[in-house]
Amino acid sequence: MMLGLGVGAVLIGGAAHGAFHRNSPIFGRPITRLTTSERAVALTFDDGPNPDATPVVLDALADRGVKATFFILGRHAERWPDLVERVAREGHAVGNHGYFHRKLHFKSPEYVRQDLELGTAAIERASQVRPSYFRAPHGFRSPWVTSIARSLGQRTVGWSLGVWDSDRPGVEAIAQRTVEGAKPGSILLLHDGDGYDPSGDRMQTAHAIPLIIDRLIAQGYRFDLLDAA
Repeated sequence: MMLGLGVGAVLIGGAAHGAFHRNSPIFGRPITRLTTSERAVALTFDDGPNPDATPVVLDALADRGVKATFFILGRHAERWPDLVERVAREGHAVGNHGYFHRKLHFKSPEYVRQDLELGTAAIERASQVRPSYFRAPHGFRSPWVTSIARSLGQRTVGWSLGVWDSDRPGVEAIAQRTVEGAKPGSILLLHDGDGYDPSGDRMQTAHAIPLIIDRLIAQGYRFDLLDAA
């Protein structure tokens, strides 16, 4: 009896870790960091595009010659295809964040496939680029999310450091948390859009990007795309 309870607890714990931890290998191993010990990090952005924040982010990246990966939400891509096209045209990597921005850990395989396929199609229409990467909203996955993404030619990506910039703690707080938490090989998660409100305010993040880049460069870091992962 006790053995059965123990096994059940282990199975439940493993399933919970696989569902809720963005870097868990239990439901398929995601990319969690760059494969380098050098002082390199990857900037990634979720939930965009956003008509106010995304252009400011792109301007800051262009001014500094930095490339990033944008995990684009399909329904936002349909609203602002010109911004998705600009992301691709300026040499940034285009990733899929799904279409609806719903947590996927309790969704059926049919729902997950529809969400990922709709997101892929919207991004591809806007950018003429097919996404090579997928990041689940909030990092939540089920046993079939990673395999469905793989069937679409997309590697699942987690992250090393999230700084809760979506809570809008202030420009300086976002910059400080990111710079202090960055390590060689880190995949940094920031947000240039709001997954629930197409016009949500992400200007604090946008204004923090120049500070983050300049301070990390001053510490000897470079910025790599996920292709280095």
